[in-house]
Amino acid sequence: MLVSLTSTTPDATDLGYLLHKHPNRVRSVDVGFGRAHVFYPQAAPDRCTATLFVEVDSFAVSQRRPGRRPLHLGGLEPYVNDRPYAASSMLSVAIGRLFRTALAGTCEARPELVDRPLDLEVELPVLGVRGGAELLRRLFEPLGYDVESAAIPLDTEFETWGDSRYLSVGLTGQHTIRRTLEHLYVMLPVLDDRKHYWIGPDEVDKLMRRGGEWLAAHPESEMITRRYLRFGTLAREALTRLAEAGEDVDRADQRNDDAEQANERQMNLRESRLDAVMDAVRNVGAGRVADLGCGEGRLLQRLIDEPAVTEVLGMDTSIGALERAGRRLGLGEMSERRRERISLLQGSLTYTDARLRSFDVATLVEVVEHVDPERLDVFADVVFGHAGPSAVVLTTPNREYNVNFEYLGPTGLRHGDHRFEWTRDEFAAWAHGVGAEYGYGCDISGIGPEDPECGPPTQMAVFRRAA
Repeated sequence: MLVSLTSTTPDATDLGYLLHKHPNRVRSVDVGFGRAHVFYPQAAPDRCTATLFVEVDSFAVSQRRPGRRPLHLGGLEPYVNDRPYAASSMLSVAIGRLFRTALAGTCEARPELVDRPLDLEVELPVLGVRGGAELLRRLFEPLGYDVESAAIPLDTEFETWGDSRYLSVGLTGQHTIRRTLEHLYVMLPVLDDRKHYWIGPDEVDKLMRRGGEWLAAHPESEMITRRYLRFGTLAREALTRLAEAGEDVDRADQRNDDAEQANERQMNLRESRLDAVMDAVRNVGAGRVADLGCGEGRLLQRLIDEPAVTEVLGMDTSIGALERAGRRLGLGEMSERRRERISLLQGSLTYTDARLRSFDVATLVEVVEHVDPERLDVFADVVFGHAGPSAVVLTTPNREYNVNFEYLGPTGLRHGDHRFEWTRDEFAAWAHGVGAEYGYGCDISGIGPEDPECGPPTQMAVFRRAA
């Protein structure tokens, strides 16, 4: 049973600092069900691989089972099984034991590396997956990984026996080491769906500790939670805690929204933005429209009333915002025919999501500036590559205009959650670059009263897929 992590980001040997394991040494520890070892098959500036190998003592594990039956009554299964070979919850435990410091996001020797995304490859030669390759993709593609897998035959000598439930898996993506270890720690027992130890209330805390920052936005969060915890009462507790964490974020976002609106209210900028976006949606042909980062549903209100729009989808990371959008739209009072035209879903624009495919238009109103700069390439790939609508309408603040606002707070940005704001030249460079990469033409315009030196307060790009 093993997993290999490879970094190809120079200097790739920085992986040793992040994992707290020296490339020239083998680290071995007792993990209760056997021994786990970390070693480096290769360690060069352009490519460095750390492998975690676990030796499982099936006989010793079987002897510790409470209420075990004698061998002649219980059969061979406790002693002869897949545990020594296939990645499972045992590998997850070994990751937690040997990479505990990396999972905590600590690197005293090189602290600047902790939040640095790396080009990573994950290899799992044998992984038990209850649900097959399709489930594997549903779990890892939304997290930003390219997934490759091959079924392992039951017996290479007897092809007619078919394939086993085991896959050889390769994952590639750009993440911090901490985040990739968290993904593996949570997903391995979910995929195998057969934890080797008793599941108690402390497992809820483990799940929140390792998945609390990303799990709520995953499109399969409920399934992941229920498989990880197994018992309905524990799963419900975890799902409640994930929702509460989202509500805390919602309250902070609401305070930031209020401050942003106070700056823009005098020029009625919010309504001007929505007017401009609706004009752009009509000009590109409307049809099926996805409002990504829909918030409380102000644009959704307009889209559902637009005759040229045949279907509307609203997506946001915040459950609370989606609930407020539902109330604003009056979903409970809508006619059945009208209700069939609109759907709301939770999701994140840094995770691929099959539900976003095949729309005619995607709108992103004041959304991109909430994405961490190092994740903009992932954001672009999700929207323009994976979802791939015929047209994209995107608005974002013009940072140059901010000198006209009296109160912007300590960051100098319009919203406390903004990760950045672009100047006109910066936005144009990004928009044209993304358009060229994914095959879209791009037209840029301004929204709101234009300052002779600073330009308009909001800038808008309309992308159309090249014929």
